Amino acid sequence: MSPQSPQPPAGPLLTDHLAHWAANRPHQRAFTYVEFPEPSASGLHHTLGWQGLDARARAIAGRIAASAGPGERAALLLPQGLDYTAAFLGCLYAGVIAVPLFSPELPGHGGRLAAVLADCEPACVLADANSAAGVERFMAEQALPPVPVVLVGRPGVDRYGPDVHHPRETSATAALPERLEPDDIAYLQYTSGSTRSPAGVVISHANVVANARQAIDAFAAEAASSTTVGWLPLFHDMGLVLSVAAPVVGGFPSVLMDPVAFLEHPVRWLRLLAAYPGTISAAPNFAYDYCASRIDREEAAELRLDRVKVLINGSEPVRPGTVERFRDAFADAGLAPEAHCPAYGLAEATVFVTTDTFAAPPTVLACDPLALSEGRLDVRLDVREPTDPEATDLVACGTPAGQELIVADPSTGAEREEGEVGEILLRGPNIGLCYWKRNGLSEEVFGFRPPGATEDEDETGWLRTGDLGALHEGRLYVTGRLKDLIIVDGRNHYPQDIEETVQSAVDLVRRDRLAAFRVPWTGTDSDVLVVVAEHRRGAEPTEQDVLAALRTATAAVSARHGLRLAELLLIPPGALPRTSSGKVARAAGRERYLLGAFGEGGRDGAEGGR
Repeated sequence: MSPQSPQPPAGPLLTDHLAHWAANRPHQRAFTYVEFPEPSASGLHHTLGWQGLDARARAIAGRIAASAGPGERAALLLPQGLDYTAAFLGCLYAGVIAVPLFSPELPGHGGRLAAVLADCEPACVLADANSAAGVERFMAEQALPPVPVVLVGRPGVDRYGPDVHHPRETSATAALPERLEPDDIAYLQYTSGSTRSPAGVVISHANVVANARQAIDAFAAEAASSTTVGWLPLFHDMGLVLSVAAPVVGGFPSVLMDPVAFLEHPVRWLRLLAAYPGTISAAPNFAYDYCASRIDREEAAELRLDRVKVLINGSEPVRPGTVERFRDAFADAGLAPEAHCPAYGLAEATVFVTTDTFAAPPTVLACDPLALSEGRLDVRLDVREPTDPEATDLVACGTPAGQELIVADPSTGAEREEGEVGEILLRGPNIGLCYWKRNGLSEEVFGFRPPGATEDEDETGWLRTGDLGALHEGRLYVTGRLKDLIIVDGRNHYPQDIEETVQSAVDLVRRDRLAAFRVPWTGTDSDVLVVVAEHRRGAEPTEQDVLAALRTATAAVSARHGLRLAELLLIPPGALPRTSSGKVARAAGRERYLLGAFGEGGRDGAEGGR
């Protein structure tokens, strides 16, 4: 690199890197937030250079330090934007444990927010001028202990408007700690809760820097030629690492937009991808389907996506059909097929674990569905011809990014051979320390030692991910969640496969908004299979429509999986529980079904229903 492009420091802290770029590239663009105040707006760009970001983070750190000491928690109840980024980095400067959360204004997640605040017991909460009053009101309504509200924003103004003062706002400042250790806690990353109630993963300063470097190496990101573009929430593990931590470590620009702005008009995301060189971005599988179906041909024709470097597809099962639909929809815009990059990760590993290469299109493995389901968890992936219509297609999630990965028997922990399905175990510098205040669960999940492992105290235990998968030719293929697995007559069935069968067969079903699970049924000795699915927006299904949908789904599930579908319950759009990151929460959906909370669901047949 030239003197104008100095190498990043070897410092172990995220704030070491921020201070380095602030000193060496003070006025270069660091973070940009694109605001869409009106539906037709082209986007207002608000930008901070490295020096400006560092100054703002240090100023916020001083305010935080006046209310919270090192090791205490500060909850970020802020909207997406530059203030969120500065507040998170300010917590790290202050030596306070950040808890990335969201404003109480986010609909449908008030219960989760209250539960997390009660669990992490913050010494203060961070809000902006627009949200501070609502934050105080929410905490009072939830009977949470009153704590100081640290107002985040530029002096004299809120995000982009006049200042508003609030009774509990604190503007005092205090000195910052002299030095933090890499193993000190940086933040608590609360899991999305797709299979259990949220738990706080304890992430150290060393963990987040290690995972940021792993991502930078995996995607060959460079300060001079790369830009991350993201709409994922910054309280989400992928959003935080890819849009904040990796740019700070690597010294390259980050462009942010609000998730709602993406959902309103997904073409906004693609326009930003086209506007910068070497763009790297990430989204869950459903977002790529959403773009393919919601962006019309006229909008797609205006895009030039030839500068897009990597589009990470992760956080839920990657469907081959989605990869094809997205590729076909935007091929004329110059999008390279190899840019679509399936990956695998989880909060317990900070986020990034494996990623496929961006030097070739995604790898799809056609497997024998009976071979995948026979036995419990010790079957081999049976490779078939990719054109076989009866095959189950699995998308490769690539190879480990700077960490160790093995596949093991979930019952014994014995390592499985290549091609055998088992639980994914991980070990590396990015693996979180434990779960917050959950010692028993932490030892079970973070401290696992396979048979034959030494008892050397210096040897780190393995992380049990709870995810199932297999290695084939060095690549990881994720097959599902251990807790979601549906076992019938000794055969394994993955809920996402059943859901794909139903949504492919029934036009009335809204794509990726359904959940398959088993429930106890009165008068039988075994559980039965139920699918709860949102119907398409604008549809008003009649009784005949519902019966026809059930017949079609029953036939498809029987033919494809050899299972009897007891019920297909159609519910209105938005009624199925989702996590804060947008994934369907199957466990919560099953619970609501059993309680009869879907209206007609959980009815007479299901034990526990009305």
